[in-house]
Amino acid sequence: MRKRTRRRRLSMTSLIDVIFLLLLFFMLSSTFSRFAEVELSSASAGTTGTRDVTRSFVQLGESSLRVNGEEVALAALPESFAETAPEADPRQVIVSLEADVTAQRLTDLLVILRGIERLTIRVLGS
Repeated sequence: MRKRTRRRRLSMTSLIDVIFLLLLFFMLSSTFSRFAEVELSSASAGTTGTRDVTRSFVQLGESSLRVNGEEVALAALPESFAETAPEADPRQVIVSLEADVTAQRLTDLLVILRGIERLTIRVLGS
């Protein structure tokens, strides 16, 4: 005749300790800094300046991009600005967003515009 052995119940204390140590490890090894930041400045009403500034108007949609009313591909945007204004003039770009634009699409546009020298970017608010 076999003697029945009773199984011991699992101790939850050691399991909670392991979970707590894992939680501490992941919290301390993670970084909470931002990967990249894009500076935004909102366009506001103001007086016109006395200096000559070349202005461009960009309309950004989910699948469309227009510079001064002409359809342009996102990759060809720097060449478009090279043609519209000489390098000596300061340039200002006013960006208007359509309702279906995603944050990623706006970020892609701003990253490309930031690569163009002597360019001030203003984003129209709603």
